[in-house]
Amino acid sequence: MAETGEGKKEEADYKRLHSFPLIRHTDMAEEMRVETMELCVTACEKFATNNESAAKMIKESMDKKFGSSWHVVIGEGFGFEVTHEVKNLLYMFFGGSLAVCVWKCS
Repeated sequence: MAETGEGKKEEADYKRLHSFPLIRHTDMAEEMRVETMELCVTACEKFATNNESAAKMIKESMDKKFGSSWHVVIGEGFGFEVTHEVKNLLYMFFGGSLAVCVWKCS
């Protein structure tokens, strides 16, 4: 079934309405959470078509600010189970269906 131009416009409007960051789960302290969320939003906007570059930017920035061993996954439709240091996990959605998971391992 072919999608009409109007259908594509409605989908674009829907994605635009949900472009704010939505934290699904975190155990980070308030200050670290805010910094990490802003960093994720900046990286996802800067590299809108390249999730690998966005993840690399987030990882390198987190390593500099909060010490090494940070890991980042960005994508759509993924599940995960990770072991992480307490108070060092952030799982959020951005731009509709794009998910970002940031965590630190020892």
